[in-house]
Amino acid sequence: MFSGIVEEYATLVALVKDQENIHFTLKCSFVNELKVDQSISHNGVCLTVVSMTDDTYTVTAMKETLERSNLGLLKVGDKVNVERSMVMNGRLDGHIVQGHVDQTATCVDIKDAEGSWYFTFRYAFDKEMAKRGYITVDKGSVTVNGVSLTVCNPTDDTFQVAIIPYTYEHTNFHTFAIGSVVNIEFDIIGKYISRMIQYK
Repeated sequence: MFSGIVEEYATLVALVKDQENIHFTLKCSFVNELKVDQSISHNGVCLTVVSMTDDTYTVTAMKETLERSNLGLLKVGDKVNVERSMVMNGRLDGHIVQGHVDQTATCVDIKDAEGSWYFTFRYAFDKEMAKRGYITVDKGSVTVNGVSLTVCNPTDDTFQVAIIPYTYEHTNFHTFAIGSVVNIEFDIIGKYISRMIQYK
């Protein structure tokens, strides 16, 4: 489980295709604190460390993960938001994030807010999935590339988030442009509530 408070962005230094899988090798500042079998969120996708060197670690994504997320679009040199799993005696500064990406969304607008930014994302709307909580609500939580954010101005298939300078600089938000594809995870609490309502 994660909180959506990204620690930093890692740099993708190598990727190797292995049948339907891709092995991603990354470099970040806390490699020497990792161990094999540890879970790390990568752009919001929970992946397991499978091997390490002195300054890099490798994780593997399978076909379903690649199809549901933006990981299959990554190239060597790309910046990937990373967060280690929560320590249970720590503060939950973001919201409950599972690291199970629901789908991708596309950046359709970026507005400068005199020091901060408003990003608008569009995702494929499915009425049946919406009934199960795959939606955004005003002032609710959503995870974008692993970053816990508050929703503004949601519609059926779009939502907006406000990004402060610290988040912009310390995550890969500063690399986004119109057309950038991001991973989104809808709020798990909303999914549970929506599901329970169906059985009333």
